[in-house]
Amino acid sequence: MFTLSPRTLAAAALLLLFALVPVYAQWQGEPFLLALFGRVLVYGIAALALNLLLGYGGMVSFGHALYLGLGAYSVGVLSHYGIESGWWHLAGAIGACAVVGIVSGYVVMRTNGIAFIMITLAFAQMFYFLATGLEGFGGDDGMSLFAGSDFGLFRLDTPLALYCTAFGVLLLVLWLMHRLIHAPFGMALRGCQANERRMRALGFPTLRYRLAAYVISAVICGVAGVLLANLTMYVSPSYLAWTTSGELIVMVALGGIGTLFGPVAGALAFLLLEEGLKLITEHWMLVMGLLIVGVVLASRRGVYGSLSAAPWRLPSKAARHPTGEPQ
Repeated sequence: MFTLSPRTLAAAALLLLFALVPVYAQWQGEPFLLALFGRVLVYGIAALALNLLLGYGGMVSFGHALYLGLGAYSVGVLSHYGIESGWWHLAGAIGACAVVGIVSGYVVMRTNGIAFIMITLAFAQMFYFLATGLEGFGGDDGMSLFAGSDFGLFRLDTPLALYCTAFGVLLLVLWLMHRLIHAPFGMALRGCQANERRMRALGFPTLRYRLAAYVISAVICGVAGVLLANLTMYVSPSYLAWTTSGELIVMVALGGIGTLFGPVAGALAFLLLEEGLKLITEHWMLVMGLLIVGVVLASRRGVYGSLSAAPWRLPSKAARHPTGEPQ
């Protein structure tokens, strides 16, 4: 007999919802739904990347928008020079995020606490102001893309193609995260979060584990940036702003820090709440802030994290009838 936990059922229900969105949008003629839920998928991927650090490594990165922006600018800069190949865009994003992640990570991994937070923020702000000064690529105003990334068999030039690609990437990242956190690497990373000094005493190279997690997180966030640039057909320094990093942290906390599917649920709740409040009041940010504070205070493990991870089990016959007689 199969036993499923509330978390598993919730994750399956949300994945089914994401799979049915294109069908419903085409049936009802609502392309806006593809754009909205496509944004949820993209930010869900970025939040999953951040959760590897925040949830399983105990590292609060307040500058992860840096890698989202690098991924987006990889598409924008290469497209500006006439390179429309999506494979080159993806390679550029992965390469840029890996290099910056290794260099900056080597610095920030030697710190912790408030110093870690401030240094990650400082790196992000450095690249933010660099992007605003690139007048050839739009500067502070950003720049528009004239064509989506071309991957040969498909091109990210329609909402449906972008949505299906983002959904496929989300599934791949979820599978990768599941493998990572249940592998010896994930166990060691969680050990570093619990007691790094003891892990070093046991002979674990904690700096390497934490740096590897940082670079993996940066690369995945860069892939999300590639999708974001194709989703909006626009690249802007705002993608690198500290406010974007803050939104990613809120998504992770809202869904459930240290849970596999929590960041995706948090991205869905955050973005749907944002769109809904915009229709009600022009002061939506104030209302949204109060609601998020209320949710976090009411359930510190987040919307998804508050669900039980234990599977539902039917009691055995012996447990139901301890005397062996029908009750």
